[in-house]
Amino acid sequence: MRTRLISVRFGSLLAALLLALSATALLVAPSASAADGTTTVAEALKKGPVYVDPRAEAQLPPAQAEALAKKIKDAGKPVFVAVLPATAEFPADSVLKTVRTETGITGLYAIRLGDGFNAGADRAVMPNNAVRNLVDAVKAGGAVDANTELNNFVDQALAQAKGSAPASWGTASTDGGAPVGALIGLGVVAAVGGGGAYALVKRNRKKKEELRRESIARLGVVVDEDITAFGEELERLDFHPGEPGADDAMRADYEQGLDSYEKAKQIMASVQHPEEVKGVTQALEDGRYALACLDSRRQGRPLPERRAPCFFDPRHGPSTEDAAWAPAGGAARTVPVCTADAVRLRDGQDPAVRTVATEHGPRPYYDAGPAYGPWAGGYFGGGILPGLLMGTMLGSMMSSPAYASDFGGGNGFDGGGGGFDGGDVSGADFNPSDFGGGDFGGGGGFDGGGFGGGDF
Repeated sequence: MRTRLISVRFGSLLAALLLALSATALLVAPSASAADGTTTVAEALKKGPVYVDPRAEAQLPPAQAEALAKKIKDAGKPVFVAVLPATAEFPADSVLKTVRTETGITGLYAIRLGDGFNAGADRAVMPNNAVRNLVDAVKAGGAVDANTELNNFVDQALAQAKGSAPASWGTASTDGGAPVGALIGLGVVAAVGGGGAYALVKRNRKKKEELRRESIARLGVVVDEDITAFGEELERLDFHPGEPGADDAMRADYEQGLDSYEKAKQIMASVQHPEEVKGVTQALEDGRYALACLDSRRQGRPLPERRAPCFFDPRHGPSTEDAAWAPAGGAARTVPVCTADAVRLRDGQDPAVRTVATEHGPRPYYDAGPAYGPWAGGYFGGGILPGLLMGTMLGSMMSSPAYASDFGGGNGFDGGGGGFDGGDVSGADFNPSDFGGGDFGGGGGFDGGGFGGGDF
């Protein structure tokens, strides 16, 4: 009798949990019967990641909106999307900041206003320059329909955005405890006996651990090559702090190069997770610029501009110009290149691309799989990487929620959001200068010229 009573009580609890889940299962923020400005938008976004004004449903029909919302919720990131008509209710020069203020949740906000598009983010979630670069990358191919544009943006943003989805979406408890789905999952495990489910969880954990070790091993080969190449650069430079003509600036550059070399080796020696490799390549890039400065000082030339490394192989050193390039079967984009690769491209030759080992033989790093994302992210930080890799295998993989979970996202930006992390409720307590993205000017970093038929 006691066993039956426990079973009945557990069944009631499970039913209640399932009922709670069904109440929060709607992935798209509900549309109001009649739009009444940004208040309606904000209230809807508190309940789900995507809001479509009833007058704009032709741009993003319910099925497409639900699919986009599911993608965001599955990733668990504080990314908010609104599709609005270009009317006086939504002033282009202030709508982003107003929606963020009234929603009151730290996050990344993207708005399709008529045929125009822009986005803004709290710095704790994504730096302003990263948002600008993402917006520019999405718009680089010209005007597209709302579904294509928003999915392109969200795919890139989910891999980089920091923080978690707000609890008000029903993805997590408000006290930081287990998600509602996890609680129900535990109930189901208990209901069916739990043994098989536990074995499955254990198997998945083992598989993920194997992936982690395999990724670090692959990265280790490439990074060791980079560290060795940098050490050889130091030797070729043949600089001696006491040599004739050496001054304090030269010695400082040389010391920076040595420090970067040691830092890269130390970080790699202690790497436990793939995303930590970004620190190694960031250190190497700092060191290469220091050596470039030292070389210029010794030659009596002006100091070089601080630029991203050569896209085709960071070992080539800092880039000297930008050039148009398209991956096989992909769209053209502008990439930073070294002088030698710039000449090759102008002569119609293939650039000297960095290849890495794969099960199918040597492949360019950008077509070799997700393991090389942290390596590339350390060289091409600050939001530049998504635009460079768009249309490549690595770019596609880095935009997936699975990549963000397993490899730590895109570029690993640091924020500083005034004590609020992504997904936290801050209300109107945020610094407008820390919430930005698109080049809007005026009104806390936003400019009405941003929205205009997709032509920014």
